[in-house]
Amino acid sequence: MEKTIPVCPYFGQCGGCTAQHIPYETQIANKKKLVLDHLRINGIAVLEDIPVFSDKPFHYRNRMDFAFCNDGLSLRKKGHFDQLVAVDHCPISNDRINTLMKEVNGWFNSNKSLLEPFRRRGHAGCLKYATIRASEFADSSTITFVLNEDSPQLGRHIDAIKEFSTNTTALNVCIASVPKTLDASTSPDAFAVKGSLGMRETLLGKTLSFSSQGFFQNNSTMAEKMTHYCRSIIQERYAENQTKNSILIDLYGGGGTFGITSGDLFEKTIIIDNEGPNIEWAKHNLKANKLDGEAIAGDAVLLGKLPLPSDKETFLVIDPPRSGMSPKVIKHILALNPKAFLYVSCNPIQMARELRQFMKRYGLASAAAFDLFPQTPHVEAVVEMRRKG
Repeated sequence: MEKTIPVCPYFGQCGGCTAQHIPYETQIANKKKLVLDHLRINGIAVLEDIPVFSDKPFHYRNRMDFAFCNDGLSLRKKGHFDQLVAVDHCPISNDRINTLMKEVNGWFNSNKSLLEPFRRRGHAGCLKYATIRASEFADSSTITFVLNEDSPQLGRHIDAIKEFSTNTTALNVCIASVPKTLDASTSPDAFAVKGSLGMRETLLGKTLSFSSQGFFQNNSTMAEKMTHYCRSIIQERYAENQTKNSILIDLYGGGGTFGITSGDLFEKTIIIDNEGPNIEWAKHNLKANKLDGEAIAGDAVLLGKLPLPSDKETFLVIDPPRSGMSPKVIKHILALNPKAFLYVSCNPIQMARELRQFMKRYGLASAAAFDLFPQTPHVEAVVEMRRKG
């Protein structure tokens, strides 16, 4: 196998990237093959080729979860989850994150006598994580410090972070306190000591607001390419006079990324997500983007209880977690019998297994891969399934 020289000096020690030694063209080819192979193995389709959308192989991540160690910020050691590798920059993180990372490291190293990094062996110490997020297309950035709530030095660290917040260029600084045994890099109970808990990103000209403690695609550039692709399929395959009398359902929708970016093509948009805070942001996003719709908090099985009008077609965008959909959700989708749906997946292997259950009624109309995670083996896939007949 052809190899290339890794860009990162921590490659091989840090467990974050595993493919920097592989030429990027080869990485893309491997990811395409993974998607094609599993569509074929599961009897979905025998395709010779699919498009693979990509962009920047480095400087793409808009979120990094750094653990604290004795030397400042760090990442997990390869093959040893309980060990850390101190880092002073990260080549796959966007430039803004690297700038904020330097600010945190500078603060930590200037206050070592006051600050106590958390020790995973023994569950002692206070500073657990600094989770840094910085949007690509909007001026929005947050540093969340995650502390050990059981530490007797908790108050001292909160005061030190408040002092840091007066000097950092981050727009938001948040603090979360979690139990010593909980390994979490964000928290729904976080509070802001500077700015707010909210963040913004712009995709396809739509402003999407979301919680700094919640989910958003980690690669904004590729998220925009992916939402553009989905929107284009709807526009090209399904005439506007059809969709304008139809309902779009964004299932596992989070703050409504797909629902917001394609919602104006439909009469109504419905966003369903099981995280209550996500739904509050989804409601905000519907209103801010002047879309007619509703956001519903609850498990995806709520799909089977929606009072949908029988005279309107439904179109689904499904973006489940890596574990995929439950059998009940698949059953409800089949009962709903939408004209078509898009399955967006960060786990193409699981996606292909589940699509097998739709093949009696649906056929694969198109498929594409999106490299949201360069320098890693992970790939995102979008499959369009169309009702037969």
